Amino acid sequence: MDARTIVLGNFILLALSINPFIRAQESPERWVLAGSNSISWTPDGRLPHKDHIEMSGRYISAVVRYGVSSDGAFTIRRDIVWPMLRTVPNNTHASLVRSFSIDPVSLISVNKKPLQGEKVAEVILDGTIVVKSTINDNLKLVRTLFPATALPLFGEKYLLTNTGARPLTVELPEINIITRTNPEEGVEGSYTLRVRSINHGTSILQPGDSVTWYCSFTGNKNEEDISHIDIEEELRKRKTLVSGFLENLILDTPDDILDRAFAFAKIRAAESIYQTRGGPMHGPGGLSYYAAIWANDQAEYVNPFFPSLGYDYGIESAINSFRHFARFMNPDYRPIPSSIIAEGLDIWNGAGDRGDAAMIAYGAARFAMMLGDREVAEELWPLIQWCLEYNRRMLNPYGVVSSDSDELEGRFPSGTANLCTSSLYYDALISASWLGASMGKDKKQLEEYKAQALELKGNIEKYFGANVMGFETYRYYEGNDTLRAWICIPLTAGIFDRKEGTIDALFSPELWTSDGLASVAGDKTFWDRATLYALRGVFAAGDVERGLKFLQYYSGRRLLGDHVPYPVEAYPEGGQRHLSAESGLYCRIYTEGLFGIRPVGLNSFMITPQLPEKWDYMRIIKMHGFNHLYDINVTRESDMIRLKITSDGRVVLNKLITNGTTQTVKF
Repeated sequence: MDARTIVLGNFILLALSINPFIRAQESPERWVLAGSNSISWTPDGRLPHKDHIEMSGRYISAVVRYGVSSDGAFTIRRDIVWPMLRTVPNNTHASLVRSFSIDPVSLISVNKKPLQGEKVAEVILDGTIVVKSTINDNLKLVRTLFPATALPLFGEKYLLTNTGARPLTVELPEINIITRTNPEEGVEGSYTLRVRSINHGTSILQPGDSVTWYCSFTGNKNEEDISHIDIEEELRKRKTLVSGFLENLILDTPDDILDRAFAFAKIRAAESIYQTRGGPMHGPGGLSYYAAIWANDQAEYVNPFFPSLGYDYGIESAINSFRHFARFMNPDYRPIPSSIIAEGLDIWNGAGDRGDAAMIAYGAARFAMMLGDREVAEELWPLIQWCLEYNRRMLNPYGVVSSDSDELEGRFPSGTANLCTSSLYYDALISASWLGASMGKDKKQLEEYKAQALELKGNIEKYFGANVMGFETYRYYEGNDTLRAWICIPLTAGIFDRKEGTIDALFSPELWTSDGLASVAGDKTFWDRATLYALRGVFAAGDVERGLKFLQYYSGRRLLGDHVPYPVEAYPEGGQRHLSAESGLYCRIYTEGLFGIRPVGLNSFMITPQLPEKWDYMRIIKMHGFNHLYDINVTRESDMIRLKITSDGRVVLNKLITNGTTQTVKF
C-alpha cells in the first residue's frame, strides 16, 4: 500500500499512527483528486457542509463562502474586497469590503415557474470554482466562479443545458443593482458597486441545447467606466494565469496528494498581488490585509519563493516590497516599520520592533541570490547591510538579539529576546557573506559577517538551549518553560545542534495536534506557518521518514479535508483564513527541505536531496532561479541516489551520491 492510498483510504489510522493523541474529527475523503490539477467533491450523506476559499486578482479579492444544504441545494455568499477603493480612516484594514448573498439562479424562470429543485452533483476547485447541478431531471446547470486577473471584477458564468425530452422556455432576468457608497467614508469620495447580468432574455431550449448567462460584481471609482466587460474573456485570462503557475516549478513524486497540494499552493501564493499606487504589493488577504506589505509575510515568507516560480509579477512585487522597506533606513538605526500600509502611504508599527530587520535581511539576501540578477542584488545590498547592522546593535549582553515582540505580536509571550529573531539574523549573516562574495564585496566585512554568525550560533546555544518539558531543545525566551512551536526555526537556519530533541518535541503529543503544531503546548491555538517551517526544518535536518509521515498527514487534511485547498493562517483567530504567504511556505518545504536547495551566490546553490525510503524518484521540473531554468531529477540506484540537474539542454550535474549529502551547483 503506497502513501497515497494510506492517506486517502484510511486517514484516521494514519493520524493515530503518527500520534496517538490525534483524534481526527472527520475523514478527509470529502474531496478527491481529479483531472487537470483539480480536486472534486461529490456531496454525500454528510450534509449540510460549508467551506470558504479566497481567490484574488490584481484589483480584487473574494472570500467565497459556499456549501450544500441538507436538501442538496447550493448556497453562496461572496465577501468581496476592492483593495484600491480606500476607506476612512485609511489604515491597514481600509479596503472596501461588501458581502453579496444574492443567488442569481433563484431569479431564473423555467416554463414560467421559478427554477427549483437543484441538487448539486459535483464541486470542482481548479483555480476557479465549478459547481455542477441537476434541476428536476431536465436541466443541467454549471456555475463557474472566479476573480478577474486585471479588473476590479468577480465573474460568474452560468451554463444551462436542457437534458430532458421536451423544449424548455428559460427566462434569464436582467440584473442591474447599483450601490454608491457614502462619499464621506471613502478616501476618494463615493465608490460605485454594481451587480449586473449579461446575456439576459428568454430562450427556447430544445433538448440538448444550452444557453450561457453571466453575472459580474464590480467596484470602481465614479469616474471609471468598466461597463464593457467580456466575462468569457476574463475567465480565459484567469485560466491562463493559473496555467502559468501550474506549468512552472512542477513537483513530481510518487505521492499524488503532495504533488497536487504543491500545485494548489503555487496558485494562492502567487495570485494575491495587488496593483497599488505604490506599485505591486503582495497581500496576505483574509478580508483584512491588502495593499500593504509586512516584514514577515512578504519579506521573509513569500519573497524568497518567487524566483523559483519564475513569476515576473511576483518578482516585481518582491523587489517593490524591499524598496519600500529601504525607504525607512536611517543613520540613527531606528527600527524599520513592521508594515507599510495604505498603498505605501502610511506605516503600521503597533507591536514595536518584532525582529523585522532580521526578517528583511533574511528574505532579501535569499531572494537576491535565488533571483541571480546582479543589478537587483546591488540595489538590495545596502538594505541587507543596514538590517544586519541594526541587529548587531540590538544584541543584548548575552549576544542574542533584543526585540519588543516577535511576529505573533504579543499574542504569546516572547520576552525581551526570542529564538526566532536571533535564528533569522544568523541565517541572514550567512547568506550575506555568500551573496557579498559572489558580488565581489569587501572581504574584510564578509569575514566579519562569518565571525558574527559563528559567535551568534554559540550564543543561541548558551542563551536558548534548554531542557523544556523533558526535551533537549530550546526555550523560546528567558524564563520560558513551556514548549513553543517556533523551536523549529534553528533547523531552517541550518542549526542542528539540538535537532533530535527539537524534532521529538515538535512531533510529541505536547505540540502536535490534528491541525499541526499548537503555538504553545497545551493551547488550542495553531498557526500553520509554524507547522510549515517545522516540516521544512525536519527535512533539512535529515529526519526524512518522520517528516514525510507528518507532511502526508498535514497535506491530506488541508487539500482533501473539510477546509480546502490551501494552508491556512490561524485558529481560532481568523477562522483559518487562506492567507497567501503560508502557501509560499508550503512550497518551500519541498524546495528547501526535501530537495535541500540553499543559495550560496548569484549563480550557485547547495543541494542536499533527501529521498524518502519508499520513493524511487522525486523531481522538480521547470524550476527558475540564478538566472536559469533547470530541472532536478533524483532517482534511486541501489543504496545510492543519482542527482541529475539539467538546464538549457545541457547536463549541469550528473552524480551518484549518498542520500542526504550536499553538492554544490554552479551555473
